[in-house]
Formats: sequence, structure tokens, C-alpha cells
Amino acid sequence: MTSNERLPVAVIGAGPVGLAAAARLIERGIEPLILERGTSVGASLLEWGHVRVFSPWKYNIDDAARKLLDANGWAVPLPHHLPTGREIVEDYLLPLSHVPAIARGLRLGASVTAVARSGVDKVSSIGRDQRPFVVRYSNGDGEQDVVVRAVVDASGTWGQPNPMGANGLPVRGERSSDRVSYGIPDVAGRRRADFIGKRTLVVGSGHSAINVALALMELQESDPRTEIFWALRHHGVERLLGGGLNDQLPERGALGLAAKRAIVDGHLKMLTSFAAQGLTIEDGRVSIEAQTGGKPLRLDVDQIVVVTGFRPDFTFLRELRIEVNPAVEAPPALAPLIDPNLHSCGTVPPHGVEELFHPEKDFFIVGSKSYGRAPTFLMKTGYEQVRSVVAEIAGDHASARRVELVLPETGVCRVDVGSAPSGGCCGGPAPAPVDACCAADAVAKSAGKSGCGCGDLPTGGPERVSEGF
Repeated sequence: MTSNERLPVAVIGAGPVGLAAAARLIERGIEPLILERGTSVGASLLEWGHVRVFSPWKYNIDDAARKLLDANGWAVPLPHHLPTGREIVEDYLLPLSHVPAIARGLRLGASVTAVARSGVDKVSSIGRDQRPFVVRYSNGDGEQDVVVRAVVDASGTWGQPNPMGANGLPVRGERSSDRVSYGIPDVAGRRRADFIGKRTLVVGSGHSAINVALALMELQESDPRTEIFWALRHHGVERLLGGGLNDQLPERGALGLAAKRAIVDGHLKMLTSFAAQGLTIEDGRVSIEAQTGGKPLRLDVDQIVVVTGFRPDFTFLRELRIEVNPAVEAPPALAPLIDPNLHSCGTVPPHGVEELFHPEKDFFIVGSKSYGRAPTFLMKTGYEQVRSVVAEIAGDHASARRVELVLPETGVCRVDVGSAPSGGCCGGPAPAPVDACCAADAVAKSAGKSGCGCGDLPTGGPERVSEGF
């Protein structure tokens, strides 16, 4: 072994993908050093612990982690049960963190502030690849430096929510208002008093936004004064309705259908082509200046929930040579597979180290952070990523390039609000010999429309499935 090979590998983040990376390292006989900024493993999951995920337990457990748990007398969850975020932490991540081989290398309350090559800055090239990394983190004892042979960044994106502005910037007054929440606040539980009987604006078009809107509808049943405005940046509601009955993750498909019923029944007041410009507090309410379809709108609400996705934090990687796609902010080889400008149907092809390489040797970004600004992610995809990455770190290049994952189909990409989906992507194949790309396209054209839009997209383009929600 070289001197570097005797060093541990740093894993940044102790969520599902980070701990899976640690389990894979242990499987390879490599010592992991796991740095988690929260006070518990799965700290980000606990922030949406009230939300039930779309994927059952069988998709949420890493194989190497399970071997460690089984050897320590783990009570295995029912494979088809849909856990909440809190259950994933309490029934899986916490027991895994207590496995001695994991516990030895786990540092909680350790916030990573910088990563660099030992003894050289970003500009220096001579002998760079042979130098170990220095990871700096802060904890209750101040700043600490640790030397490691490789770095696996599984820190996620949860702490970096996208703002309300359609241009990617916070709208005027957004950052200074305590009436704006991000992610999936527990509106029907811990924060019930903030939302029941009140007017709430939900901004976002993904499944997380649907979760928030449906939770608000529970409050509406208890108190009809509860009003829900749902703002979408794009025109029309078809894109937010999910896979319906076609989705092999049934809970996510059901979520889309429930949202559709709520829209048809008028329980949700939809605002499309929405662009917020600023907000102020007036008479105890949030007054929002916006445009919908190019026309001015003034809306007064009590609360705003912004569910517009997340973005990666690269600030602590400033001294490393990383390369990301300028639009998606994912590694260049991965970005075309997940770019939401290109894809709206199907699944992401399983991928590993080849799609995750950066110019900095032995540095990898995995998990939801590897997807940059692409909207959603499946934990099982992250588990395949770290299996491949750890094999590469261990020198098993053949295993690193072998695909060992089959993903569930995501179902339809776009749905006609007036009809239920009936088969694969976009309602299944078009009936022969109709000149259409799919069933939804055929229905649209038979009604005199130009089509459903799928024909304008590359066939087989992938759409991410969500991690946790």
C-alpha cells in the first residue's frame, strides 16, 4: 500500500447516500471518515420527516448497508411499506450509524468548510494527483483539518432552496419575510396554526408542491376558510400531474391524480405563467406583486410556501478542480441525461463513475447534489453511484463500470387534464396506424390540436424520480 492508501476516505454527509458510501468503503476494507453537519444522521430527512415517500423500503436500502445491519441483528422493515422521512432515519439510518464500523468514523456536528489538495493550491499541477486531500471542518472545538486519500461529497442540496423569482433570484422582500417557507413544511402538523383558516400561496410545480397543496386541503376540510392558491411558472397544469396509474411508484401516481381532482373540484385556485416581482407586509398580510400570463396581479395572503427545487453548494470546493454543466450544474457527462430542458419522460439510465468524473482525481460528487439543479432524484440511483465510485477508489475499475441497477418506470410525462392515462410514457403507444408519438398525442390530434408535445422531445428521454418526496 502507498502512504495515501493507508488514509481514510472522507464522506461528506450522513444521509442515505453518504452512509451507503461508507458501507461500500467498509465492504472494500477502506476506512470511512463521515462528516455530518447536523446533530443526527439523516438531518435533512428529519426536516421533512412528516412526508411519506413514493418508493417502498425495497428501493430505499443499500445492499452493503443491509449486510452490515443484518450482521448486527437489524429488524428489517416490511419491503413494500412506504416510510416517512422520519421512519427512514429512525428505522434505517440510526441503526446503521450504530454499527461499530460506521460509528468509529462518524463525526456529527462537523460542518465542512473547505477541501483542498495537501500543500498546493488550485493552480498547481505538478504531482497534484499524488497528493492527499485536506478536508477542513468546524465543530464545537473549532476548526479541524483531516488528511484523506479521496473525497466523496454526498452533502445533498436541501440547505440550498431555489428562491421564488422566475429569474433564479429572490424577489424583492423575499429574504426578509418570516412568512415565506421553503421545502415541505409540516402544514397539517407542527405548523398547523400558521396555515389553518389562512390564505396560502404555494409556488412550484413538482411533487413536493403537490404534497404541500394536498396537506393544505386537509386543513381546508377542517376549516373552509383555508384558501389555497397554487402558482405555476409555466402555462397549464398538465406537467405537474405525475404518472397517474402508469407510475411504477404508485404513491407518486396517486398524488398526481389527487391533485387533478382538487383542481377540477375547485379546491385549489390555480395561477399559471406566474412571475412574482416583490412582496411587502401590509395590514398583517403578505402583499405580492406578480404577473400571470403577462398581466399584473396583486395578491394578499398570510403565508407563502416556495417549492421550486434546490441547487448545489460549491463554495467549500473552491480549491478543487471541478467541472459542471453551465445550465444544470451536474457533471458534464451526466447533465445531458437529466437536463429538464431536454427530457420529460422515462427514467434516467443507471450510471456511475464514468458520468461522475471531475478533473480532480479521486474527488466525486454523488447523490442529489450530483444532479445539480435537475429537479428530482431516487435514492437507489445514489446507491448505484456510490457502489461504482467506491469500486473506482478501490482500484476495481471493471466493477466500477458495470451497471448493477434496474430502475422503476416513471410513467407518463404529460397528461391531458381531461382524461386519465392508460399505459406507458404519455399514455402508452399510439394506436396503429395513427400518425402520433403516443396515446396522448393521438387523442390531442383527434381533437384538432397540434399534439401533446411529446413528439417535440427526444424519445426515451429520462425524468428523475424523487428522493424522499
